[in-house]
Amino acid sequence: MGHRRKAREIALQVLYQIDISDTDTKEAIELYWNNFEASESAREFSTQLIMGTMENIEEIDTSIRNCSEHWSLERMAKVDKNILRMAVYELIYCREIPPKATLNEAIDLGKDYGSENSGSFVNGILDALYSKLRKDHED
Repeated sequence: MGHRRKAREIALQVLYQIDISDTDTKEAIELYWNNFEASESAREFSTQLIMGTMENIEEIDTSIRNCSEHWSLERMAKVDKNILRMAVYELIYCREIPPKATLNEAIDLGKDYGSENSGSFVNGILDALYSKLRKDHED
C-alpha cells in the first residue's frame, strides 16, 4: 500500500474520532500516534489532511451541502461524511494531487470502510462537486 493511501486511511480514522467525540484536532492526532505506527511520509501527509480539513471545515461542509441534494450533513453516515470532507479538502487545497486520484481514493475508502452504497454515494457527491469546481475554474 502506498504512503498516500495509508495516510488517507489514518486521516479518515482521526477525522471520524474527532467527529464522534468532539476531540481537539491536535489531541486526536497525538492520541493516534501514541498508539499506532506509520512511515514518516504517511505521518506527514495524514497530518496535513487532518489539520487542513479541520481548519477549513466550514467551507468544506458548505461545498458538500451545495452538491448533496436531499442529503444534509447530519443525515450522512459519519464515515461517508468524513471521506467527503477529506476529499473536498484535497480537491480545493491540494492542487498538486491529480483530482482523479483524489476521487478514486475517496471512492475506494467508501467501499472499504463504509456501507455497501458508500462508494457510489461518495462518487455522486464528489463528481458533482468536481464538475462545479472545474466550471468555476473555467469561468
